[in-house]
Amino acid sequence: MSEQTPRQGSGYSAWRLIAEELRADITEGHLAVGDKLPTESALAERFAVNRHTARQALAALASDGLVESRRGSGTFVTGGAIHLHRIGMRTRMSSSIGTRGTPHGRVLESATEAPPTRIGRRLGIERGLGVRVETLRTVDGQPLALGTHWFDAERLPDIAASLRRTASITAALRASGIDDYVRVETVASARHATAAEASLLKLDPGAIVLVTESVDALLDGTPLQHSVARFAAQRVKLDIEHTPPLGR
Repeated sequence: MSEQTPRQGSGYSAWRLIAEELRADITEGHLAVGDKLPTESALAERFAVNRHTARQALAALASDGLVESRRGSGTFVTGGAIHLHRIGMRTRMSSSIGTRGTPHGRVLESATEAPPTRIGRRLGIERGLGVRVETLRTVDGQPLALGTHWFDAERLPDIAASLRRTASITAALRASGIDDYVRVETVASARHATAAEASLLKLDPGAIVLVTESVDALLDGTPLQHSVARFAAQRVKLDIEHTPPLGR
């Protein structure tokens, strides 16, 4: 476990900084499932805060399902809230992120409109219309990711309706006659969640989201989908698979 103390005068609540450090210890394997966390008094001494602040940090971890308090015994790591999402050549969120628990996706809104210039260029529809679909992915009722998906409206005019019906990108594409596609580009970054993202993902203000911007294509290389996913960083780990060099 790290020995850092909360930054003072940063404008960021001390209990959040403590929770982030403990969360990192859990997600990075320094604290394993079943391990007992330090007591409130020990955390208060370690981070130079009062016990109420330490209690808030533990409560935040408990609300995310990372730890549980057992009366008379202490607080223990459960690790149940961390989901691993593998991003590779054939990334399928429903089969990847839903390997623990029951996944569910729903369409929040959709529109047929001119895409931003950069996205239109990447999809090869600079002068055409795109279908934009906003989605929310949950596992066992816990929100994990928001998605903004763009498709060529001429090729896939009914993709939004198919997504509402199937709750799956892969199933919706299959209903449109596309049986296979591959990921050709993924760029990952991190930032603070916007107020709207925090509300939909049920995050505290100032929480971090992992952001992936990606392009999927048909097997012949034709661009198929541009998407931006925002994952609740405290609930998801990303595993980006490397494609072997050609000739191997």
